[in-house]
Amino acid sequence: MTTRFRLDAMALNTTRGPVRYRFASDLTVLAGKTGVGKTTLLELVKFGFGGNGLVAPVARTDVLDVTLDVTIGTARLRLTRSLDEIKRRTVQVTDLVTQERLPDQRVDSSSPRLSTLLLEALGLPTDARAAARGQSRKPGDIISFADIYTYLYVPQEEINRDIAHSKDSYLASKRRTVFELLFGLTDPEILRLGSEINLLTDAIDKASTEHRNVLAFLRDSRTTGRAEAEAAVASAIEAEVAAKAELAALRDAVDPVSDRQTLALRDLLSEAERSVADVRRETIELVRQQAEYIGERRRVQQDLDRLARMRDAGDRLASIEFGVCPRCMQGLTQRPIPPGACRLCLQPDPVETVDGIDPYEVVHLRSQLDDMDEQIAVIAKNIEVNQGVAADKQLLIQDLTVKIDARTATRVTPRLQAYSDAAEKLATARVQQRQLELVLRQWDRVNDLSGAVDELRAQQTRLRATQLRAEEALADRRTTILDDLDAEFNTTVLTIGVPGVRKASINRSSYIPMLDGKPFSEVSRGGGIVTATQVAYWVSLLTVAIRQRDTKYPAFLLIDSPRLALNNAEALSRALYSRLVTQVDVMRGRLQVIIADNEIPPEYRRDYAEIDFSYENPTISTVAHPGPAAVSPIMQITE
Repeated sequence: MTTRFRLDAMALNTTRGPVRYRFASDLTVLAGKTGVGKTTLLELVKFGFGGNGLVAPVARTDVLDVTLDVTIGTARLRLTRSLDEIKRRTVQVTDLVTQERLPDQRVDSSSPRLSTLLLEALGLPTDARAAARGQSRKPGDIISFADIYTYLYVPQEEINRDIAHSKDSYLASKRRTVFELLFGLTDPEILRLGSEINLLTDAIDKASTEHRNVLAFLRDSRTTGRAEAEAAVASAIEAEVAAKAELAALRDAVDPVSDRQTLALRDLLSEAERSVADVRRETIELVRQQAEYIGERRRVQQDLDRLARMRDAGDRLASIEFGVCPRCMQGLTQRPIPPGACRLCLQPDPVETVDGIDPYEVVHLRSQLDDMDEQIAVIAKNIEVNQGVAADKQLLIQDLTVKIDARTATRVTPRLQAYSDAAEKLATARVQQRQLELVLRQWDRVNDLSGAVDELRAQQTRLRATQLRAEEALADRRTTILDDLDAEFNTTVLTIGVPGVRKASINRSSYIPMLDGKPFSEVSRGGGIVTATQVAYWVSLLTVAIRQRDTKYPAFLLIDSPRLALNNAEALSRALYSRLVTQVDVMRGRLQVIIADNEIPPEYRRDYAEIDFSYENPTISTVAHPGPAAVSPIMQITE
């Protein structure tokens, strides 16, 4: 039978107190004019289930968290989710049967996931993927509870425009897979095989591409096959052996050319080169020290200049006899001045420096200048000496080089070219061997890739055969279910009286409604026809699912504002409600339907629970409603 799924209660914790609603009836209508918050309430239900609900401004500012009491299968859970931007990533879960607080569930991809918990309660696989058929190379997206929820909730923005997001082509594979899972037209094994087949398609493409690239490389190597490459390797080995023999013969034929005098000259040359290098390193260090001393002397000189300026300024000020106070401009000549005191501040005059005697700091700085001048002169002298030594050593190196060349040129040069040629042959043979060994490895790679591609294709063929057998095992069920859906949908459409429709059916591959043999979107692009078709479609799915008794389809439907697009079509509106009421009566206790709507046909008020809202009593009753003029709907309906 269908999976039991009920929203038992909903609570909002607001900044001004709690708001709570119970949904004990099989059919509950949330009635009220546009703007009283019906859609806000339904979107908060979606938010509480972990979805991305369209949260209204009043909810963002005044609602702290949402709590849902739900029954799913045999589980009774309480889900609490905060609207805080950070806390909203987790949902608190309580088992209402055992009153045990379960681990917090995540609404993102982290574990533990709320989606996994809800799918397990529904008896659905938690790792099923919606793999696209054909030449897809992707394993498909994971089926989440959010995908199941699209079959449970018809939002206001979709009710007169689209059915189950069928216009979103990128969701087509998921929508079909969810339909098949809920009605038992597929199983986790078939879905797993589909994902593996797509992954094998990707692996085959990659291996084939690499195979083509390696063959292109081998064409550039000018080898038509492995046998030709092996022959070229053997030829390169023979060339290497011949070059080694030639080098050995030349080495044995060369007379010793390093007599004692030549060896002594080479030793002197090496020593001279080391001496030049040492002198140059020492010169570089002396230049660095000289630069440091010059910089420090410049700083000391600046200090001396500063002290001289200070002393000059003091001497100039000391010669001024102030007649008036430079601050308040009062006369200073009429007051008594103690001997040895300053005329201005009456403090003792500082002891004047004895003429010709410099202060200690000046003497010390001048002493530093003298020491640094001496050091700079010494360093400059050493640099000059090192430069002379380096020049002498360089001349010695040149002389020794000429002498060594003169002693060895006539004995080595005639054989040097032959030795060089033989060495080049040896190097060429070795390079050719390395290149050809790479070519051989690539030929091996060609064979490996060809075998891998064949194996992958064979594996893919086996998986497709297994998948086909599994699908054939469900062929009779598929025919039964879709035939039943066709008949039920056609009956429901004709009973409701969808304008201008003579025959209705369900497409056998996309599972979307067909009106007179055409997709519903080609019959009408919006308004009452799509809304009526939508209600007929969902009611038909629920009816067949419950009647079959062996589906995973949740017996729950949440609809937002079906009358909004019907305008003055009262007869159609009454027919829709009559069909819903009849459906709930027939399946009493096994189905829950919650509808948010503006106006309810009066003749059906006795048949369901009704919660009325107004501007004085909005859905979030703890927050005063600003009035219709100050409300902007969170969803815009297009006729």
